[in-house]
Amino acid sequence: MATQGRVKVGIIGSQFEADIHAASFQIMPDEAEVVAVASPTPGHAKALAERYKIPRVFTDYRQMLEERDIEMVTITAPNALHCQMTVDIANAGKHVVCEKPLCMTLEEADLMIDTCRRKGVLLMYAEELYFTPKYVKAKEMADQGAFGKVYLVKQSEKHFGPHAEWFWDVSRSGGGVFMDMGCHGIAFCWWFLGRPKIKNVYCQMGTYVHSDKTEGEDNSVCIIEFANDAVGLIEDSWARRGGMEDRIEVYGEGGVTHADLHMGNALPTYSEYGYGYAVEKAPTTKGWTYPVFEELWNYGFPQEMRHFARCVRGLEQPRATGEDGRLVMEVLCAGYRSAATGAKVALPFKPPAVARPIDLWKPSAGAKQIGRASCRERV
Repeated sequence: MATQGRVKVGIIGSQFEADIHAASFQIMPDEAEVVAVASPTPGHAKALAERYKIPRVFTDYRQMLEERDIEMVTITAPNALHCQMTVDIANAGKHVVCEKPLCMTLEEADLMIDTCRRKGVLLMYAEELYFTPKYVKAKEMADQGAFGKVYLVKQSEKHFGPHAEWFWDVSRSGGGVFMDMGCHGIAFCWWFLGRPKIKNVYCQMGTYVHSDKTEGEDNSVCIIEFANDAVGLIEDSWARRGGMEDRIEVYGEGGVTHADLHMGNALPTYSEYGYGYAVEKAPTTKGWTYPVFEELWNYGFPQEMRHFARCVRGLEQPRATGEDGRLVMEVLCAGYRSAATGAKVALPFKPPAVARPIDLWKPSAGAKQIGRASCRERV
């Protein structure tokens, strides 16, 4: 593989998140270029390749891994596939960018981290909130002492449901909205506060609106107590009508700041007739809408992908690693256990043998699904 020039990238997946990855690399093309996409759905892969002028299309990602010029592969597949794909990519000698959440179990996380370490490749965890410009600025101010001692960090993400059908299926996703979006808040609060030790986790969750679609939770609240006496409050919902909310609040003994990703650089717009696209998860473009200027940049996706490419070249150290993803997985597991027991769960937490985190809350959910050792058995 090359040691200079633009990093050659392959993408596994061809739908919503894969589109974001492809667009993000195109926005910041100096560091990397996407040269291949792999998806078992040929029509989707071909459409993505045509949209972003990606020269090679594969229906089997393992065939893509045989391409010698590819140096880094991003995974945008369902969560249940992350572990095996990571192991296969590492065994092919290529660096890995894995979308959140990292995998389905802590055993899978350990296998992914160990395999990448043994093969000498990077395992980078795709948490874009580490790169979101407004959030980066808020952390910069906090680190400079603008708010004094920070005692509460809140992160919330709410809308009316995921962008792909597999999220509803707990056998493929591992859980509901807490698994899908709570991972963002866990990582963000921990990162924002300087990665302190986590003392305990308390969660409440339920399925209030979408019980016809999923066994997973569609609303969750999570409280994390950190060793530095700060608290993280994470609110996530697939049950919120009227579009998407994505925001943070930071409270310190000497100040406060709020950041809303859909306000401040949005265009308040009213239309009787509607128009093409407003913003992610907007159910309609009629009436009042708030289209966001440079949406991907606003979330931090291009900055994230540029950073990962620079890590491959040895120019930067990964800001978000497989170990970060494992910590998030541990908190997710503790959160589901807490929701089942109604009590705080202390960290470190070693969950009992389950196939996916939601089993710690609803043991019967997806009972016919894959076992926890499936990734290891196929290696």
